[in-house]
Amino acid sequence: MRPSQNPNKENALVSTEDLLVGTDAGIVLYYVIEWPDTSQVDEDNWQGDITLVSRINVHDQQVCGLAWAPDGESFATGGNDNNCCFFYVNNVLPPSYHKGRHEGVSNNHPFKSRYSGIADSRLTVQLSNGSEVRERANNKEYERRGPGRTEVWRWEHGAAVKAIAFCPWQEGLVATGGGSNDRCVHFFHTTSGTPLATIFVSSQVTSLIWSTTRREIAVTFGFAHPGHDIRIAVYSWPECKQVAAITWEGKHRALYGISCSQGRRWGSQQSVIKNKKMKEGCIAVASSDESIKFYELWPDDGKPIIGGVGMLGGSDILEDLEGIQKEGDIIR
Repeated sequence: MRPSQNPNKENALVSTEDLLVGTDAGIVLYYVIEWPDTSQVDEDNWQGDITLVSRINVHDQQVCGLAWAPDGESFATGGNDNNCCFFYVNNVLPPSYHKGRHEGVSNNHPFKSRYSGIADSRLTVQLSNGSEVRERANNKEYERRGPGRTEVWRWEHGAAVKAIAFCPWQEGLVATGGGSNDRCVHFFHTTSGTPLATIFVSSQVTSLIWSTTRREIAVTFGFAHPGHDIRIAVYSWPECKQVAAITWEGKHRALYGISCSQGRRWGSQQSVIKNKKMKEGCIAVASSDESIKFYELWPDDGKPIIGGVGMLGGSDILEDLEGIQKEGDIIR
């Protein structure tokens, strides 16, 4: 919850959305978006607000990977400078935009814009109902550069970092994938910055997708060594063993993959089209042959998995940092 930017609702706390945008200059732009409901558009003639709250100078070359942690309190960036950087949200935002610290906060904060209407903004989205979403004119009051780097950890890779994925069932665990000169999947502990494991995969890693029902991660591959025709592989964690592989004919590359567990698929049976809900384990993969391919990797057994002992490289110290206790650790 953050203070509303609607001039007719000063000091009101509203839900907002956070958006990260990477540039080819290595800068990450952090936006806070407030979407108006129908009543605000009709009664207040207010079209919403997109506020640039932070410019983060982090990479020396273009940003090619961005990922949020499941709790929204941290994120990671990947760059063509072969680095992956980890941030805590509150380290890069002005105090008035910190998450979870807005009870009794006045809208009159030092980062408040001098926005006074259409003249001080530019059109960014024209909605189908005629409404407009506008972005305030860039103002240095919204830029927080700081005296130095704001990342908590900087992990060096052997190539560009496009693929980043936070584990959904084990806090503090993130996986990253390197490009053609790296050809590895790396695992890190975000609380301590400790490298946990590395899997050599012989290909450019283009995306990473954690399962929510199994302790496994799916990896898609782009450029590969000759003779390496695997384009999707599944590895177990923390064993780092390959448990499944999907090969493609020809030289087409898997450009990117996403989980589509909440989507729907259309299938035909005896010329009858039926709407069928996708299971948790379905992923969609964009291919260099201009097609999108769908794969069911993990059956839906209805049992969400949780983290526990052994999920952070077997380190008792790292597990203690995340509050994981083994049997016998507690003295009664």
